[in-house]
Amino acid sequence: MQAEPTGIGREPRKVARVVLLDPDDRVLLLHGHEPGDTADDWWFTPGGGLEGDETHEQAALRELAEETGITDVELGPVLWERTCSFPFAGRRWDQHEWFFLARTTAAVAEAEIVGEGLTDLERRSVAGARWWTCRELTEAHETVYPTRLAGLLRRLLDEGPPSRPEVLDTEIV
Repeated sequence: MQAEPTGIGREPRKVARVVLLDPDDRVLLLHGHEPGDTADDWWFTPGGGLEGDETHEQAALRELAEETGITDVELGPVLWERTCSFPFAGRRWDQHEWFFLARTTAAVAEAEIVGEGLTDLERRSVAGARWWTCRELTEAHETVYPTRLAGLLRRLLDEGPPSRPEVLDTEIV
């Protein structure tokens, strides 16, 4: 279920995102677009808003399952935190996001990634999924969020998870 976006003077929406790595250290990104305009598109990590009294960890696992059908994962630490604000579906969304590391030991083909738990808005705006290597991300001309994902992923693969979550620059689109 998607929570209502926040507005001026309200607390940012709390969001849990998943940096899911496969056995080959590829990261899974979803391909999204503005509803009704497939040319206005971008790639992003699975995740979404916390519901009720669930924890960030619970939300990360639930959202991953809803958006991809992938449930066989080991959820790791929080890698990064970021505050962002962006227009989407005719509204402004203000969010505070936690990015969790997760690994899957199974090689999941892109054709097997099925978001059966997508909301109506997500069904109208998520076009698919793709596993990306760090090199592919570095060379990509597509828009990817967070915008520094290629460098962040490279550092993660080279150095391992940070000892505490790194606070990323605020992104306002």
